[in-house]
Amino acid sequence: MNFRLTAISAVVAIASSAAFAATAWNSATVYTGGEIVTYQGKDYKAKWWTQNNVPGAEQWGPWELQSGSVTPTATPVAPTATPATATPTPVAPTATPVVATPTPAVATPTPAAGSCTNAAWLDSAIYVGGNLVSYNGRNYKAKWWTQGNAPGTNDVWQDLGACDGKATPAPTATPVVTTAPTATPVVTAKPTATPVVTATPTPTNTPAVTATPKPSATPVVTASPTPTATPVVTASPLPTTSPTNPPSTGAKQVGTYFAEWSIYGRAFYLKNMQDSGQASKLTFLNYSFANVYKQADGTYKCQANINKAETGNQDGGDAWAVYQKGFAANESVDGVADAWGTDGQQVNLKGNMNQLKKLKAKNPNLKALISLGGWTWSKYFSAASATPALRQALVSSCIDVWIKGNLPFDAASNAGGPGTGAGVFDGIDIDWEYPGVQGIGTNTVDPVNDKANYTLLMQEFRKQLDALGATNGKKYLLTVAIGAGDEKIAATAPAEYSKYLDWINIMSYDYNGGWDAQGPTDFQSNLYQDPASPRTVDPKTGKVSKYYTDAAVKDLIARGVPAAKLHMGVPFYGRGWTGVANVNNGLYQKATGAAKGTYEAGIEDYKVLKNAPGTEYIHPVTQQTYRFDGSTFWSYDTPRDIKLKADYAKSMGMGGIFSWEADGDTTTGELVEAMTYINK
Repeated sequence: MNFRLTAISAVVAIASSAAFAATAWNSATVYTGGEIVTYQGKDYKAKWWTQNNVPGAEQWGPWELQSGSVTPTATPVAPTATPATATPTPVAPTATPVVATPTPAVATPTPAAGSCTNAAWLDSAIYVGGNLVSYNGRNYKAKWWTQGNAPGTNDVWQDLGACDGKATPAPTATPVVTTAPTATPVVTAKPTATPVVTATPTPTNTPAVTATPKPSATPVVTASPTPTATPVVTASPLPTTSPTNPPSTGAKQVGTYFAEWSIYGRAFYLKNMQDSGQASKLTFLNYSFANVYKQADGTYKCQANINKAETGNQDGGDAWAVYQKGFAANESVDGVADAWGTDGQQVNLKGNMNQLKKLKAKNPNLKALISLGGWTWSKYFSAASATPALRQALVSSCIDVWIKGNLPFDAASNAGGPGTGAGVFDGIDIDWEYPGVQGIGTNTVDPVNDKANYTLLMQEFRKQLDALGATNGKKYLLTVAIGAGDEKIAATAPAEYSKYLDWINIMSYDYNGGWDAQGPTDFQSNLYQDPASPRTVDPKTGKVSKYYTDAAVKDLIARGVPAAKLHMGVPFYGRGWTGVANVNNGLYQKATGAAKGTYEAGIEDYKVLKNAPGTEYIHPVTQQTYRFDGSTFWSYDTPRDIKLKADYAKSMGMGGIFSWEADGDTTTGELVEAMTYINK
């Protein structure tokens, strides 16, 4: 999951300087943890993967000064990748969203009953929501983007009734769009006069972290963009145990991730989720992230009492934010400050967990899950899953700390104690990035055995959660977040592990981004593939890319996962480049580097991007919004994009929708509002 590194309450000392002549830092070079460079007469060591981040520019950035030290402080500080910086005042957009050519008519009048006055449906044409066609003596209206789906055979088309087939198409009902592109299809000239604007659907009601999450190689991954045939379900290995969870039923789930470190530089609290209206529209909230630690006895366990800077060793923790910080009245969900409590009482809960408890009290339908791992803290999942004894130890510790709420007492904050956190979390979310495939670069990975062990880990979590539930009558949730790339999906057995889960959050974003600093520019969370993208086919391998959402969803269903257990992922942020050639509205062009972001290069919250300089476009094939100001290119999801994805999720029978992450939304919660369209 794309995510920013966790915050802590103390800064650790800097390592000693290098004993050799380091190479000069280069903005175009990719550096990994441990590499040393020289910049402006000083040596710096990379803490983790980085590119285009100037050494010394950020106090909590990816570079560690080798010739000095940082004075420790006992006061909680901003998160590692989240220095507190003022958010620039956004500039009003220069134009309303522009539809790249072709521009189908979306407001075509409904034809009179009994007459086929619309253009005939064509198998090769692309249609968007609102387009009208006549087919087999009936009129139909498209509900969302579609191609090759014959009216009357699926849920894409709304049947408007029979027609006589004798009338000719009326000039005002011309929803015909160009056929599927064979070369550079869609995005054409930047408007110089009145821009053509799509009719943005108005939503009617109500989620990995981002320390430059780079794929280990340029993502290359899909079968044909919008197949009309039902995916063939591949055979999967026989289960080693009997399934325990049927697919979910009833209303669709709507959820998001709350980033632990957002309370620092972003000054975004759980209170903000209440005040914006987000919380009242959600069915679940994932608190991210908790770490897994190696123990002296060789086991791996969850711990809540670690306060340690994340220095690139993946061993950080922020107990202060979790349950020790006393929130002031103006930061608190209910307007009441956290009390100090009776000294030594050992039954006092503070921090984000107490705020989450208050949030749930105000929103009884909201479930909270603790999310384990993420991009930075997935180091030990593979090692911890290697044997039955190790799996049992890990699961038992995580349930003890996060579900039973046995938080170690901390005298300095007078917080914690046995059972203090009981009832805050309703389940556990596993964000292992990634089984069998390397993530951040230093994770334990077993390409041979992770596939089976991932399923066995889910089985162990389900077994122990159910055993606890049998003692108190509660049903505890178990979910996972997974990568959308086909190589990540293929490294697991989805049909098997999904049997133990309530749902699967597909991280259907971060397909392209500024980690590929020179571009070409591309989409970061596109629903469909554009054949014109330079990444559609890998020039070295000839492999067709499957890094788009439609491919991931259909791949998982084809591998045997019930659609009702799949959740569509949407980003509340964009990814971008700068120094982009002013050609084709910046799309598929070379760049000079990652775009400037408020907290990190190449990434920016939606709440900033919606008012950023430039013109906003909607790509008719990928169905993603992008913005270009002549030099800087951003790809992101708007309420219109999210509503379209909610439509898609409904059409596929998916179980819900979620986002990463809550603090990227506006103060009125307009993105969460758009997600609720899945239940309309």
